[in-house]
Amino acid sequence: MKQIFKTLLLASTLAISSSAVYALDVKVGPLNVKSCTSGYPDSVKSPTFTVSKVPAGAKYLKFHLVDLDARSFNHGGGVVAYSGKTTIKAGAFNYLQPCPPNGTHRYVWEVTAQSKRSGGKIAKAKYSFKYP
Repeated sequence: MKQIFKTLLLASTLAISSSAVYALDVKVGPLNVKSCTSGYPDSVKSPTFTVSKVPAGAKYLKFHLVDLDARSFNHGGGVVAYSGKTTIKAGAFNYLQPCPPNGTHRYVWEVTAQSKRSGGKIAKAKYSFKYP
């Protein structure tokens, strides 16, 4: 019985500490793109991102825009070196702007904290919005 209690205590302690360690939060500034509803998006400069709770060991942040209503369309994104600052300035990379051809779509900016430029995922955050 003592062993079961110790195992449960250890598991709950790890769960609490891992959720604290892997916290990541992101906010996105205005998109600052011209209106687009043709289904033919322009390549535009990224908006300003504000990140917080970036875990230790994060050297890069990977950004990817996903259209939840047209998942097969790749809007792209970019990878930027993370220097410890909370603001990723507008124009850090280019991506294809939201441009749904048939009404409002739901979008998500996915941000992944990574230990290496090409991987080493440490944490992930999402920022959802609708356009237009």
